Amino acid sequence: MKIKFNLKQTLFKWAFLLVIGQTFISTIKAQLPTAQQIVDKMKVGCNIGNTLEAICSETAWGAPKVTQILVDSIKAAGFNTVRLPVAWFCHSDTNSNIIDDAWIARVKEVVDYCINDSLYVIINIHWDKGWLEKRVNAANQTQVNERQLAYWTQIAEYFKDYDEHLLFASANEPDVSDANGMTILLSYHQTFIDAVRATGGNNSSRTLIIQGPSTDIEKTNSLMNTMPTDQIANRLIVEVHYYTPYQFCLMDKDANWGKMFYYWGKSNHSTTDVTRNATWGEETDVEKYFNMMKTKFVDKGIPVIIGEYGAYKRKLSPPSDQSLNDASVEYYHKYIVKSSTSKGIIPFYWDTPGGLFNRNTGAVQDRGVLNAIMQGANEATGIASSIDMDIELYPNPFSSSFNLKISKPNEVVDISIFDFMGKLIKSVEKSNISGSMSINVPFGPGMYLIQINGVNWIKSIKCIRI
Repeated sequence: MKIKFNLKQTLFKWAFLLVIGQTFISTIKAQLPTAQQIVDKMKVGCNIGNTLEAICSETAWGAPKVTQILVDSIKAAGFNTVRLPVAWFCHSDTNSNIIDDAWIARVKEVVDYCINDSLYVIINIHWDKGWLEKRVNAANQTQVNERQLAYWTQIAEYFKDYDEHLLFASANEPDVSDANGMTILLSYHQTFIDAVRATGGNNSSRTLIIQGPSTDIEKTNSLMNTMPTDQIANRLIVEVHYYTPYQFCLMDKDANWGKMFYYWGKSNHSTTDVTRNATWGEETDVEKYFNMMKTKFVDKGIPVIIGEYGAYKRKLSPPSDQSLNDASVEYYHKYIVKSSTSKGIIPFYWDTPGGLFNRNTGAVQDRGVLNAIMQGANEATGIASSIDMDIELYPNPFSSSFNLKISKPNEVVDISIFDFMGKLIKSVEKSNISGSMSINVPFGPGMYLIQINGVNWIKSIKCIRI
């Protein structure tokens, strides 16, 4: 099965609109919010990784299919933005570049799971066998631009009626290391922008995301000195990624040039396993790199996202220190999120099967990392400074009741439980609050908001009853 619109006619429409110019385009703009207005509403994002971008099936890399309950859990955990990496090359006729309509319908289904939860959602063209990412060169420029035009014309046409909660991203990690490659990459981004805008409707003012060279902060800072042309102002976001230092975040075995880092952060260095302490890429470097993006783009009115970041707990044996590694990974996420968010940069955690969430049930599997991410976001906005306590809710999702652990129960005035429509369904008075308590929710399945109220603060946690 193929998409039920004529690609040649659509491409002709694209060319025709470009010829008659910006005057006609301006008459069909839906005037969605600006990129900055959207970013201002984002908090922290989560990637549903190793799934829709898997080659050449959603389950090819061991992930189960994405479900509404997984997305509900992401929402309940505190994320309000989801990034969906997507492969298209395997799901298209590679001669005509026509996308299989069953595949784009499946992508729509997952997008709709996010829209159902009022999440912002980003779809991109991911690594996708490297047809774009590994071909940022003059020899392949014409063919890549033709495919970029064909794919984005189809994708944009299919999703043109969605509102500002849907964003498009041109690519993922385009392999660029010099000025010539940057020029070619900008042509790919220009093709992307022009193709989306030519489909009209909400796409005339939809916020679009373009990637820096290799999505590397230093390369983006030095090489990305111009932006593509857009027919409407203030609708572009720059994307970079952050897995620094590599030895701590992603390195999975020692090499002759260096060893894996197990411990990160000025207070987390081991005194006995010293060869595994991070020797670079710690707090000072985080500030240096993120300030590059703030100065170059954010301060000039161009929003920035960190489309991917993450570090992952290792399984260690003595004499290495497992608990110190766990603490280092959690601190890393808290620091990255707090630092980026405080500079107006939105971070997106790279989650894969077996990571933060159980992909089948939606249950949170790494409460420590999740709490660290949310604490970093809250501290960046000043919320955590008024909540000097630890509050943990589990399990989430739950079946009939959930547990609360509160480090300072005497500072809690009461607890309120609201359904997803904002209706108060249950209250717990101060006399019934303890440091460890179980709360029964005698209502149907759905999403609930647990609001813990203090004298001059409020802590809210979203949870799901299944």
